[in-house]
Amino acid sequence: MNTVKLTLSVDPEIVREAKVSAAARHTSVSALFARLLRAMSQSSAVNLGNSPVTRRATGLVTLPSDSEDGDLLADALGAKYGVGQ
Repeated sequence: MNTVKLTLSVDPEIVREAKVSAAARHTSVSALFARLLRAMSQSSAVNLGNSPVTRRATGLVTLPSDSEDGDLLADALGAKYGVGQ
């Protein structure tokens, strides 16, 4: 794999944390940085369709595990508009 040398300016404490984190994962700071950037780009690609409000609200509600999304939506719409009651 071809690599390019990159110089970054960061707080010395960040450098120390990066070295400790890389050592704990048996990798280099460069490899750790590359993985972080790849993960961030994949994560942002997944979240492109979600608004900031949706992202903040994610995980606030626990849904029953035995219900399908369509059933939950049908129940909510039925409750809101009085259909099927």
